[in-house]
Amino acid sequence: MSSSTIATLSIAGQQIVICGGIFLFITGVIGGPLMLITLLSLRTFRENSCAFYLIIMSIVNILNLFIALLTFIMTTGFGINWLNMSRSFCKFRPFYLQFGNIMSFTCICLATIDQFFATCSNQRWHQWNRIKIAKRLILGAILFCLLHGIPFLLYYDLNISSTTGNSICGFTNVIFQTYFNVFHFPVLITSLPVFIILLFGFLAYRNLQHISHRAIPLVRRELDKQLTTMILAEALSEVIFVTPTCILNLINYLIGNSSDPFTVALISFFRNLTGIFYYIHFVSPFYIYFCASKRFRQQLIYVLFKVHYNRWRHQRVVDVANIDI
Repeated sequence: MSSSTIATLSIAGQQIVICGGIFLFITGVIGGPLMLITLLSLRTFRENSCAFYLIIMSIVNILNLFIALLTFIMTTGFGINWLNMSRSFCKFRPFYLQFGNIMSFTCICLATIDQFFATCSNQRWHQWNRIKIAKRLILGAILFCLLHGIPFLLYYDLNISSTTGNSICGFTNVIFQTYFNVFHFPVLITSLPVFIILLFGFLAYRNLQHISHRAIPLVRRELDKQLTTMILAEALSEVIFVTPTCILNLINYLIGNSSDPFTVALISFFRNLTGIFYYIHFVSPFYIYFCASKRFRQQLIYVLFKVHYNRWRHQRVVDVANIDI
């Protein structure tokens, strides 16, 4: 294959990362805080276990934008690799990446499972829909991620390239690299979460079809329907945006280290493309919920204009009155 085709693939991949990455970063910086404001401003959400998972997920996703997505744009799009410039950052970013990825997917998985329990007809399962249990599960997930991240701190470091003599951030342990390539990325933070979300999302959807016939308070019923609809829409997006990364990793594993320049360029192009798709997971929740739930749109407008805007306007009037006095 001609060198011009390989160069075209390289340039196209860079432009996808630059344009798509910047767009995702801007929309994420807007959508993430808006979602947090909505969920934290209403007691209905603050006291709900499923919404608690979504709050934690939103916080983690916002951090992922700055630590993961921004460095991905700079490294792949602009060729400015901050990891090769600092030994501390070389260790910190992989450590946080595994933490942020696992926590984000754990939260959406727990939220999906939570809504399955919430929509079950058997009251025995409803005991799991408690905010106290949700906090314990999140604490357990945080501890797991911190412990799981220790090898990333130990086995990521700057290596001196034998060809260029430059420092390159990468693995220093072959066994850990194998674990990362075979299990961590293709299973732990891609295939496994998608499977859990699909399974419990389907079960929650099946339960939702019969929820209107149950003798439960109207407010609770409407909240369960709203949250389940939001979670199901999120589950569908996970399949659409995360599955391509799973498929590419499987293909890359089966092919192995190819010496063909065109194959390498093609894999690199699709890695950039699926990388942008993968980062949509951290940006999309607010916009998915906004489109999927009419009630969420009404709550957002109420929080922004009836709660915070009126509070700001009232405070401004008070400040002016104090000045006049």
